[in-house]
Amino acid sequence: QVQLVESGGGLVQAGGSLRLSCVASGLHFSINIMGWYRQAPGKQRELVARINAGGGTDYADSVKGRFLISRDIIKHTVYLQMNSLSPEDTAVYYCSATLPVHNAPTSWGQGIQVTVSS
Repeated sequence: QVQLVESGGGLVQAGGSLRLSCVASGLHFSINIMGWYRQAPGKQRELVARINAGGGTDYADSVKGRFLISRDIIKHTVYLQMNSLSPEDTAVYYCSATLPVHNAPTSWGQGIQVTVSS
């Protein structure tokens, strides 16, 4: 069982920053991709950002230029630096991990709340 544990969420004023962390443990396989998804009330879960083992990244259009994903391969840890936050970023953020040959996340964190006040 791969366990993903998020930290770093909370309440922040619009324009502020937060940094989310996610640590993977109990690994039996190498993880190709780690990423972050989010789900706001009444909205579908959406990809925020992801990063592969080679450092390649993808970002949702809504966060490009504001968020930065990074990864420590040895520590199996992924980070999401969130800057210039707006109320539209308010959501539960979920860490994900994708094992080789899979085309969708195979493990999920429990989610962490990010609330941005105006």
